[in-house]
Amino acid sequence: MKFFIDTANLAQIKEAQDLGVLDGVTTNPSLMAKEGISGDTNVIAHYKAICDIVDGDVSAEVISTDFEGMVREGEALAALDEKIVVKIPMIKDGVKALKYFSDKGIKTNCTLIFSAGQALLAAKAGATYVSPFIGRLDDISTDGLGLIENIRLIYDNYGFETEILAASVRHPMHIIECAQIGADVMTGPLSAIEALLKHPLTDIGLAKFLADHAKANS
Repeated sequence: MKFFIDTANLAQIKEAQDLGVLDGVTTNPSLMAKEGISGDTNVIAHYKAICDIVDGDVSAEVISTDFEGMVREGEALAALDEKIVVKIPMIKDGVKALKYFSDKGIKTNCTLIFSAGQALLAAKAGATYVSPFIGRLDDISTDGLGLIENIRLIYDNYGFETEILAASVRHPMHIIECAQIGADVMTGPLSAIEALLKHPLTDIGLAKFLADHAKANS
């Protein structure tokens, strides 16, 4: 399973990259705003800075909600760097844009997926990735992981090459369960990725090894 980090924070992206497990980055307008990035020029410069840090795909989201606007923005974003994946919302014109970009060989990430039907349409239109938001579904007492299972079954039934990118990952068990189900990618905060490192028995074991070494060499 690929590990993406869901942020626009350059320090966190670099830290994840330095950890040696990072495969890509996802961003959105909310994450850009959180970092105080505004204005087209600054947003473009920030995407370039992200691409300079990471080796893998970087999802960059369009703001337009009409076909022509999404095409115009998406082509400009894709021209920035070969790592850029154009992030398209799951709306009617968005599906049209997915097909357009697929025919042009431009990678896409269909975002705001909340149903298996939406994921099926995105795959039919040629999306490179679909992003089901499992955490947001959990927030309204709906089974986010169940959606991942349903999409996995449908894609395997028909051999779709679209990758399932589990988004809105909140904690390490989301990551483990997505891996068990067979999600192709997870994207979440650095804290969720780093939480996979932690286990109390690891800490206890290391403390004992170090104590025994210190005693033997005192």
